[in-house]
Amino acid sequence: MLGKPGLLSARDGAPVIVERASGQSRIMLICEHAGRAIPERLGDMGLAADLLESHIAWDPGALAVAKLLSAALDATLVHQRFSRLVYDCNRPPEAADAIPDVSEIYDVPANSGLGPVARAERAEALYLPFHERIDTLLDERALAGRKAIIVTIHSFTPVFKGKKRDVEIGILHDRDRRLADCMLERAGAAGGYDVRRNEPYAPVDGVTHTLRRHALQPGLLNVMIEIRNDLIADAAGQGAVAGFVAGLLSECLDSMREVA
Repeated sequence: MLGKPGLLSARDGAPVIVERASGQSRIMLICEHAGRAIPERLGDMGLAADLLESHIAWDPGALAVAKLLSAALDATLVHQRFSRLVYDCNRPPEAADAIPDVSEIYDVPANSGLGPVARAERAEALYLPFHERIDTLLDERALAGRKAIIVTIHSFTPVFKGKKRDVEIGILHDRDRRLADCMLERAGAAGGYDVRRNEPYAPVDGVTHTLRRHALQPGLLNVMIEIRNDLIADAAGQGAVAGFVAGLLSECLDSMREVA
């Protein structure tokens, strides 16, 4: 499915990809910042090539971990191909930072001074197809009597605005903390990583939009996982973190069958 023709051309391709659509796990993995593609129409967005490859453009390593989790758990994975600099699919259209004119400390010239028509065009091209595809998959599961569990996968930079971050894995939740509580308890017992609740971000930062849109109202178990990207910069690190997270999820789902 292509977005509105004004932003995406046939050469750009579709914004959303679904992998392992017939996965038997109740878990649905979602990776909103998986890709760093830029629509042809936007060129380089006025940014240097190194910035378009950096964490301001996407979540490095997140998709690799999500793919490993998808394989380990036999879980469906939904991910976005385009950079969050074009549109951040973990933000609603009304949010100012859905299309950031500054990302961390860097100005984004292509996003400066966008009016409501241009902002709506971005949302229609990227945000709506992404979340409507998730809605469709969830509706199909509901019709089949399969109650989904939503797990979103992200990565974060070790240094943000000059401040070092010691947390290695964040387990984030909004007002539904059931799955997060279990994972944090199991992570504490397992050791191996510095795992913390609602760090380096929290709901007040607006980061739980996908959970709010798809999981909270229908009461689906859900959690957001943030991984420091230096830990998943290579295949060995990606495999280690994916194995750790897969273990936490499997243990918790086994222990929570009655409430899931």
